[in-house]
Amino acid sequence: MKELDFIEIINKNKNVEFSGDDCAYLKDFDIVVSQDNFVENVHFKREWATPYQIGYKACTINISDILASGGKPEYITVGLSLPSDTNEEFINELYKGIESGLCGAKIIGGDITGCDKIFISITAIGSAKGRKISSRSNAKPEYVVITTGKYGLSSKGLNELLDGKKISENIKAHLEPILNPYFSEQISTKIKTDYAMMDTSDGLSDALFKIAKASNVTIEADYIEGMFGAEDYNLVACVPKEFLSEMSDYYIIGKVLKFKGHFLKIDNKKYSNYDELGLYDHFKGE
Repeated sequence: MKELDFIEIINKNKNVEFSGDDCAYLKDFDIVVSQDNFVENVHFKREWATPYQIGYKACTINISDILASGGKPEYITVGLSLPSDTNEEFINELYKGIESGLCGAKIIGGDITGCDKIFISITAIGSAKGRKISSRSNAKPEYVVITTGKYGLSSKGLNELLDGKKISENIKAHLEPILNPYFSEQISTKIKTDYAMMDTSDGLSDALFKIAKASNVTIEADYIEGMFGAEDYNLVACVPKEFLSEMSDYYIIGKVLKFKGHFLKIDNKKYSNYDELGLYDHFKGE
């Protein structure tokens, strides 16, 4: 089975709610909540990353989801499973990394257990006060698609690590992703209409396809080098064209149309099925 198959089964459970986006928006409390796991030898290797980098990335992948929702990062809890030989220096550097990735949030607790490898599970909470929260199902025909940042650096960095290289700008981009809270804040605090926004943690093409499918629209986008890679942690949004006068530091990469029988068109190639993108799947590898 593939990752999306597991998600579909979970979503059919009558007791599962708020699972359509990477963050759950709890209107009663005016907060958004997200949770991600960061697992040794799945998401990182100790021979590649310092304890600081492990902590930093474990934090930023969670904070990124808060930003993608349009929320303001406020709090995180940290669950740690660690081998018995973990020393004080490792813990200190790990938490220095976590603190560097908070984007203004605070650590308010967590849990710790023993394990044969490092497993970090972080829950992030963001405030929705004074902000309009996004949903990937809110892209509408005649919206434009905007993003910011470069693509493909993280994928190149991972390939360099696999080839035995230790230091490069691409490797730094992979191990220490830079988030963009300003892009998120500009949209969520100024926009009045519904909009769609996601981070590109699984690739820009992944985000575009998922937004289009959830919104039942077709997105036509320009090909961008690196858009089929992953872990760049930029943001991509679908907003009304007239809203762009409120924005800065972005570039347009596509447009939203009524559904044309396929969800995504990149240059002249059409994608009706997610598997056609050829992206990484946790349960089958490359």
